[in-house]
Amino acid sequence: MSAVPGDRVRPGADGKAVTGMGTARAWNVLAPNPSPMTLDGTNTWVIAEPGATAAVVVDPGPDDEGHLRRVLDAACAEDRHVAQVVLTHGHLDHSAGAARFAELSGAPVAALDPAHRLGSEGFAAGAVLDVAGCELRVVATPGHTADSLSLLLTVDGALLTGDTVLGRGTTVIAEDGSLGDYLRTLDELRSLAQNAGLRVLLPGHGPLLRDPAGVLDYYIAHRRERLDQVRAALADGARTPADVVAIVYADVDRSLWPAAELSVRAQLDYLAG
Repeated sequence: MSAVPGDRVRPGADGKAVTGMGTARAWNVLAPNPSPMTLDGTNTWVIAEPGATAAVVVDPGPDDEGHLRRVLDAACAEDRHVAQVVLTHGHLDHSAGAARFAELSGAPVAALDPAHRLGSEGFAAGAVLDVAGCELRVVATPGHTADSLSLLLTVDGALLTGDTVLGRGTTVIAEDGSLGDYLRTLDELRSLAQNAGLRVLLPGHGPLLRDPAGVLDYYIAHRRERLDQVRAALADGARTPADVVAIVYADVDRSLWPAAELSVRAQLDYLAG
């Protein structure tokens, strides 16, 4: 586990580092599941107002006992307890540990998709959580998946983005996602960056991003460029998603081509619509 230069790092109960990659009210515990798709691993975010007695945990991550206990130790430091667990979406690298973490912490698990909730209450887009002593607004951000959400930490000008925006590279449109939804989400987040005065994006993977407007401008331009490349590949005779990947993603490591094909399928569906 490593920290972005300048971020605070403190030891966990087992001696492993807990990275303070975030703001005064949000920090992360990095899950030990690095891969080409998860980058350094899943960022599990702990949110609490300084001096608060409760914390919110966002995306417990994989079902790894050591990781979950490090998250619990970080969340419960300074006499806090975990009042709420939130999932940004249901993919297993974010949610597989949720049931076990709920057992360890006694906290309910909330998500946009009721299938991923543990506890009687859920929430919808626009809901406001204040159980950690600071306001967290739920922002529906479909596209990567249908159930993707982000959380606006208003007082810090921070947005926890899950997989909607990554700390490095760009995200995949998964099988349960939609490029049309994703493009609308990016436009809405770009407006939010300006209207809400966003200062930092806290992604589900990779380092934090201190230029939200610039990052979102890049994401929007990248998607437009990819669509133009797909159109050109079709005009050159590509007939299948695999054909398009071989042309458009020729400079990408082949181990990532299956993920690229998911995005290409979403792009072809979008263009067909």
